[in-house]
Amino acid sequence: MTNDHNKPNAQAEADITGEASASNPTAERYVDELFPVDEQWAYVRKRLAAHEMPDISVEPGYGRLLTLLVHASGVQDALEIGALGGYSGICLARGLKPGGKLVSLELKQEFADVARRNMEAAGYGETVDYRIGDAKQSLAQLAEEGRKFDFFFIDADKGGYPEYLEWAIKLARPGAVIAADNTLLRGKTIDSTRNGPSVLAIRAFNERIANDERLIGAMLPAYDGLALAVVK
Repeated sequence: MTNDHNKPNAQAEADITGEASASNPTAERYVDELFPVDEQWAYVRKRLAAHEMPDISVEPGYGRLLTLLVHASGVQDALEIGALGGYSGICLARGLKPGGKLVSLELKQEFADVARRNMEAAGYGETVDYRIGDAKQSLAQLAEEGRKFDFFFIDADKGGYPEYLEWAIKLARPGAVIAADNTLLRGKTIDSTRNGPSVLAIRAFNERIANDERLIGAMLPAYDGLALAVVK
């Protein structure tokens, strides 16, 4: 008979709480309710609905974290891959140093147009430079221009995450922070029966965050998962 006291602490704790590394909606709701509703988040959601765009912006809890990390890191130049309606861009811009700039890569012109208007409504229209088209081509162009960045936020097509990570490392200044949303894919990442291309790509990405010697990595399991790394 196995004694629970002989189990690894993490496993014993999981047995007690009934939880492992899965998201906890009750805890997330509690934390969200501690903070005032982000008016820009609510505004962006309305604009997404008005333009029949997917309501898949980064959660406000992670939006606050992005602002905190950008501010704490003294970021001058940030790059986001995937603009959607502009909420993540707003969160990044909030934390930038005075005069700081955000480059935002977006596949669709119509999405970038909505994002730009939302950024302008939030007071950050002069902060952002949109690059439209395939993100990999835009990243290659940024490399040709000799651009370097202090912070990266990845929230685009999931199949591209491993390649986006490589580009981020290439374009990073030493000590740059990389953040990436949706690393749990609503549970698909940890479901061994799900093995589609996007799931496999995210698993490969997560493994690199955890094991790449060029990075100091971490993974947050709340909401839909957020990967964090510092480029050495």
